[in-house]
Amino acid sequence: MRVAILGTRGIPAAYGGFETLAEELSVRLARRGHDVTVYARRGCVREELASFDGVRVVFAPTVRHKYLETVVHGVTSGLHAATEGYDAVLVCNGANALSCRLPRLLGAGTRIVLNVDGLERNRRKWNRAGRAVYALSERLSCVLPDVVVTDAREIRRYYLERYGQVSAYVPYGSDLPAPGDLSTLDRLGLESGGYVLYVSRFEPENNPDAVLRAYRDVPSDQRLVLVGSAPYAGELIARLKEDAAKDPRVLLPGAIYGEGYRALLAHASAYVHATEVGGTHPALIEAMGFGRPVLVHDTPENREVAGGAALWWDARDPATLTRLLGGLLPDAARREALGDSARRRAQERYRWNDVTTAYEALLGGLVPGGLPSGKEC
Repeated sequence: MRVAILGTRGIPAAYGGFETLAEELSVRLARRGHDVTVYARRGCVREELASFDGVRVVFAPTVRHKYLETVVHGVTSGLHAATEGYDAVLVCNGANALSCRLPRLLGAGTRIVLNVDGLERNRRKWNRAGRAVYALSERLSCVLPDVVVTDAREIRRYYLERYGQVSAYVPYGSDLPAPGDLSTLDRLGLESGGYVLYVSRFEPENNPDAVLRAYRDVPSDQRLVLVGSAPYAGELIARLKEDAAKDPRVLLPGAIYGEGYRALLAHASAYVHATEVGGTHPALIEAMGFGRPVLVHDTPENREVAGGAALWWDARDPATLTRLLGGLLPDAARREALGDSARRRAQERYRWNDVTTAYEALLGGLVPGGLPSGKEC
């Protein structure tokens, strides 16, 4: 097939879950013999390449604006895709439901698959207009694409109960290659097993500030490493830096990707997850895949992912995390047992080859709105 992926910032991944999906899926589809293109935004990828691991990269224009960037890029990417005559297009982000029919504007029989992500309108960063756009996009997601994809069963249930929309459940993969280069740890002054890790975009509903507050009262000499950044989040990042300066154990290295990111995951003593919004979060299942003990903010979506393999806390009450870390960090045997449980769960449920097979079938129209033989990966 000739396949395109649009609606992300592009590859190599340098932002969030959709970018991880675009990179991991596109490269695997290309290795299976498909002709794959990923649409990207300038200034939003680690390297501006014309191709990446056998995948063509096309840069489509957009505007730098908190509320318009994604939508405008979806339109310009969709218009370009219309001139290419792809067999299938995977559109990422429910906001792009507004433009997901554009790739077949010129009459091509392009199959459109839309991954709606989580309930984006619930993010605190959006004003009333932004929430209204996402609410409209939810409705359009149910009528404009050929197939709707949800990455968590909880999100699948929401679309079914609210709109009567049956979606295909396809999560992310957790199986990343082991890091061979540990220079990132050396650069940051970290020792294997000597730090607690948090990875996410620094946005209000991801609660990096709650994690930092919780750690102040943890009686440990381990470091707390808060990895991440975000456009349009200057005020939150400034507050985090101010608070981090009060505790010499806290490290804010910014966003880290690729080998350095994998090294941090593989050698953390524990991983803290704090998201309120979304479905299956790649960083959480990747930490599980590396066998890290995970401490997770309690939401239905996060429960679905980590189940009995996690310790649960409440981001609205950071003291709950303080108590858990205070008991866990000195207990190496418990950390190992929790990590083993997390690894087994990730290996059973979240594998990139299964994810790729599911998308390959959906993009090829082999199964109308479901996965092969009814399998859920």
